Amino acid sequence: MATTSHRAAPEHTHPDDVPVLAALAALADPVRVQLVRELAASADWSRSCGTFDVPVGKAAKSHHFAVLRAAGLVEQRDEGPRRVNRLRREEFEARFPGLLALVLREDVVS
Repeated sequence: MATTSHRAAPEHTHPDDVPVLAALAALADPVRVQLVRELAASADWSRSCGTFDVPVGKAAKSHHFAVLRAAGLVEQRDEGPRRVNRLRREEFEARFPGLLALVLREDVVS
């Protein structure tokens, strides 16, 4: 699906290129954990950035998504005016077995 946008396409880091400390740092912030949990509960590419109910403004939310992309957790693409997301569950699990499952556990308080 070809789309045009006035903004640059997001840059993605593959989880294989992410050091463990970078992955842990990305998951150390409660807002990012909330974003990951909401993505995990959603179908791939079904959530645009504006649909997440987190207690930060638009610029801060963009920053949090950039951190998650850099950690190999999230992939984003533009669909018209919307930027949609998917959790890179399989790729991240292959790189860091069990880490995402731990973050997604309901009994783990963020």
